[in-house]
This record gives sequence, structure tokens and C-alpha cells, in this order.
Amino acid sequence: MNIQYKKGVLELCILSILNKKDMYGYELSEYLSKKIDISDGTVYPILRKLKSEGLVKTYLTEESSGPPRKYYSLTESGKTQFKNDSKEWLEFSEIVNQIIGGGN
Repeated sequence: MNIQYKKGVLELCILSILNKKDMYGYELSEYLSKKIDISDGTVYPILRKLKSEGLVKTYLTEESSGPPRKYYSLTESGKTQFKNDSKEWLEFSEIVNQIIGGGN
């Protein structure tokens, strides 16, 4: 798959996943890599960017069988951003599908 397609949509995918449930970085990376062919280090820079923009926040959770894990969750701004971005994406992808599918 064209890498530019992935770059353009990974942030939205991460917002979408975190809109459903909080996840720690590795869990999020593993989930995404099963759906989209991405390299191991792809998710963390995006998470740092989203955090610096105030769209996600982090918290530590103690695990009984290992070190604490840093979980990511959406802030209210992140939820609003996801809602706006997903609406834009769905409208855009519908237009692209019409164009490449031979529609008007």
C-alpha cells in the first residue's frame, strides 16, 4: 500500500481506537499493525504529537505481573477532534470512492 495513504490516516485511526477504549502504547501498536502494515516505531511519535496538542492524556497503571504501563486516553479536545476529523474523512473517502468507482 502507498505509504502516503497510511501517513494521512494513522492519526485518525489512533483517535478512533482511543475513542472506544484506553490503551497502552504497545497494545495500540499491535492492534494497528494487525490491520495496517506499519513498522514498530510508527505509533509512538504520533502519540507524542497528540499529547503535545492536548488531544490525548496519559496515566500509569500498575500491573500485577510486570512494570506499570502508560495508558493513553482521549481528552475532551481529542473527542471533538475525532468527531470532526472522522466526519471529514468519511465525506472525503465517499468522494474518492465515487471518482475511482466511476460515479459522478
